[in-house]
Amino acid sequence: MDIKNLKLSELITKPITVSPNTTLMKTRESILKHKVKRVIVTDKKNPVGIITEKDIAKKIYELGSTPIKDVKAKDFKPRKLFTLTRENTVKECAQMMKKHRISVVIILNKDKTLEGIVTETDLVKAFLTKGSDSIKVSKIMQSNVITAAPSDPILHVESLLLKYKISRIIIKRNQKPVGVITFRDFVPAKIPQWIAESADPKEVQEYKFKKGLEEIHSNQMSYLFPFHATDIMATNPITVESDNDVKLAVTKMIKYNISGLPVVKNERLVGIITKSDIVSTLVN
Repeated sequence: MDIKNLKLSELITKPITVSPNTTLMKTRESILKHKVKRVIVTDKKNPVGIITEKDIAKKIYELGSTPIKDVKAKDFKPRKLFTLTRENTVKECAQMMKKHRISVVIILNKDKTLEGIVTETDLVKAFLTKGSDSIKVSKIMQSNVITAAPSDPILHVESLLLKYKISRIIIKRNQKPVGVITFRDFVPAKIPQWIAESADPKEVQEYKFKKGLEEIHSNQMSYLFPFHATDIMATNPITVESDNDVKLAVTKMIKYNISGLPVVKNERLVGIITKSDIVSTLVN
């Protein structure tokens, strides 16, 4: 059977769930404890929301005077939930993910209660184990890579993640990838706690959307810059060669629990390949 016609019933996984009244801190703990990228918010077994590690990082910046301990799952901005059933196919799921730029589809029972989820990871695992096509990484990688330098402030890195709506920044030195920063790196307590205790969220928010910092404004915010990319980046990033088979890239993503890999040629950065790129091959 063509992998694209495979029923989602073979790929459904059980998600980590929280209730609407679960606190932000408990939600964050669940994400870290279970090493997942999202939790599903359920009310009487009905899915009512999704909270990702990216949502948590953003929420902490928007707290204002609200104590972290008072924020609950129901306080996160609601987002549209995209749903299918176990009878839908891999192709239909991939089409939905690509169209709406999402990484998870919620699978509903006939009574509209939560049965499970299918993620990009589930689809790429199916591609690895059930797909037969051989595709070079260079054929589907993205050549335009958003990068930062090891010395760049973490707020600059975070602003790039938000501006370009991406999940990772490649840290580059002399055209070679030396690190990776994802939203997950902003989740551990030391960074959000430091931001919450030391920064004025309004100034941080202004910084995110301000194209350039005036000298006086930079001086006012100087206390925000003791941390740089090198302080929180994952070093020695896992890479893949541009002429490798895509299945090797998938194997590395699964083995190391990552969603994207810098692509190199002669050790120099030439692109990036993500799970989304692989899912896109299942659309047509």
